[in-house]
Amino acid sequence: MAINEKTSADPVRQSAPACPAQPASADPSQAVLKTTRRDFLKAGGMLSMSSLMGTAALMAQSDDAHAAIEWAEHFQKNYRLMTAEEKAEAKARLERRYSGEYGKEVTVDTTEAQPGVLMGYALNIRKCIGCRRCVHACVAENNQSRGKDRPGEKIEWIQVLRMERGKFEQEKMNHGYPEGLGIQVGGNAYTPAGQVLEGQYHYNPEKVPEEDATYMPIACMQCEKPPCVKVCPVRTTYREPDGVVVIDYNWCIGCRMCMGACPYWARRLNVTNPVLPKEEMNPVTHYLGNRPRMRGVVEKCHWCLQRSRHGRYPACVEVCPVGARKFGNLLDPESEVSKILARKNVFRLKAELNTFPKFFYFYD
Repeated sequence: MAINEKTSADPVRQSAPACPAQPASADPSQAVLKTTRRDFLKAGGMLSMSSLMGTAALMAQSDDAHAAIEWAEHFQKNYRLMTAEEKAEAKARLERRYSGEYGKEVTVDTTEAQPGVLMGYALNIRKCIGCRRCVHACVAENNQSRGKDRPGEKIEWIQVLRMERGKFEQEKMNHGYPEGLGIQVGGNAYTPAGQVLEGQYHYNPEKVPEEDATYMPIACMQCEKPPCVKVCPVRTTYREPDGVVVIDYNWCIGCRMCMGACPYWARRLNVTNPVLPKEEMNPVTHYLGNRPRMRGVVEKCHWCLQRSRHGRYPACVEVCPVGARKFGNLLDPESEVSKILARKNVFRLKAELNTFPKFFYFYD
């Protein structure tokens, strides 16, 4: 009786729950409760959410303003899905961070595409002298990495290909393989013959233009049917209504699928932390354009949105000493680009791929 009374008076034993499941085997090594995949994911999701909420609460009360801003950026939406209020918050957040980081007043423009505008570009390859001033102006204007110590620290959106001029010559006909016959491999194969695209873009001549060279600048073609947009798994790169293909850097995961899909070698990956000296940083930026990037994101030419959406030429157009570069509204019949398309000999690079570039080459 004493034992029974003690047992009935024990509140712990009375409230002890029954075992939810019995082991399926008498083997002690098998006496483990089985958890379904649904239960595991549910528990893991609740734990992750609790951890994130707790960390967010701690960061919100932190004295480190830079850390709080960085945390807020991790949870912002894709830019094109933001409301006007959310875009204004992101703009103010970045302006505060960049201004503190670079020690100068930095503006982040969020000007949208203007209706009735479709940007286009034209380049006279007969006039280009290969001076590469466009390359340097683009780097300075668009806050590209200027490092020199490690591979990948130096980024240039524009490439100027140097291609050698050549011709077919009769005296070379029998200098091929086999020697004296030139049947399997002709002698003219060993020297430049015509102009080929496989040129060099790291060159440093004493003066330009070189007598035996011709030049072909290449950058993002701002395709009407961009293959890079099709392959992006997180939709961080997309085409704007005015035709410019942009990148939301905060959503880029650095998978480089866009780089593989681009047939024009136009995209660059920040494999290291970008090297951008404070005194060289351009404080006039655009959210989808030349604002400072971070490690692990892809970037490319965007026709200087911080300029072009306010009626100015891109930096490369302004700096060209021979006027080989033209820019304007393709929907305006009186624009420079529209007149060039109507009157000049025009072609598009790799037109057979059906990417429909809005970057045109022409010659007189």
